[in-house]
Amino acid sequence: MKVIPIKDFQVGNNQNLTLMGGMNVIESEETALLVAEKFKEVTEKLNINWIFKASFDKANRSSIESFRGPGMYDGLKILEKISSTFDVPVITDIHEPSQAEPVSEVCEVIQIPAFLCRQTDLVSAAAKTNSAIQFKKPQFLSAAEMKNVVEKCKSAGNEKVILCERGNIFGYNNLVVDSLNFQIMKAYSVPVMFDVTHSLQLPGGLGKSTDGRREFLLHMAKAGISQKIAGLFLEAHPDPNLAKCDGPCALKLDQLEPFLHQIKELDNIVKSQKDLDLK
Repeated sequence: MKVIPIKDFQVGNNQNLTLMGGMNVIESEETALLVAEKFKEVTEKLNINWIFKASFDKANRSSIESFRGPGMYDGLKILEKISSTFDVPVITDIHEPSQAEPVSEVCEVIQIPAFLCRQTDLVSAAAKTNSAIQFKKPQFLSAAEMKNVVEKCKSAGNEKVILCERGNIFGYNNLVVDSLNFQIMKAYSVPVMFDVTHSLQLPGGLGKSTDGRREFLLHMAKAGISQKIAGLFLEAHPDPNLAKCDGPCALKLDQLEPFLHQIKELDNIVKSQKDLDLK
């Protein structure tokens, strides 16, 4: 099973828990630093490998009226400050091939958003950087189809691939998570993450924005971690009700420590057990 070195730790399905944690979109430097400070404190205390996550641009918002972020130039300056201040690797998403190189100069991990993982030029541009590449599994693709995405990235010269489960479309304004997807994607010998935040979306549920089911975050996260995967993708906010993007899915920042304490305990148990060959 492949492991991917990120800074001073390794991301892998049998490795210590990795958390890609932060906030959805950069709302301000002050808020981003506040969120990062809390994640740093808790992950160090619980011995969790941490990668800070935040977006400089949310290019796929539901409405033209929705907040998108500070843009790449200002956003990367904030991400660079967080990286140096807290000595943490960073992940952010790109939407255009031209963004790959400048983002790779700041971020150890480049994320390809779910809607864009089949865009060959975007995948190729990201792959040609030295960053690891995380692909969100689209809501409209099966886990089996993600093998094509892995092969596309590898064919462009980059084998540092991470796949991230985030649920599948189920009718209108709803997502469901099929736990078999974790095992199917693990079979491609890549680390698999679970985006519990966006798996709890109700897309378009508020008309001009996405609704969510924050109350199920802990139970859904435990379900994902039980699958012996590399780790969790989680967004938090000091006041989710005031967040400018995906607030209904975000964890309250002051609940981060008790939340991760339970997740870390479960991850330790699951990874201490030997898999059985039931074929």
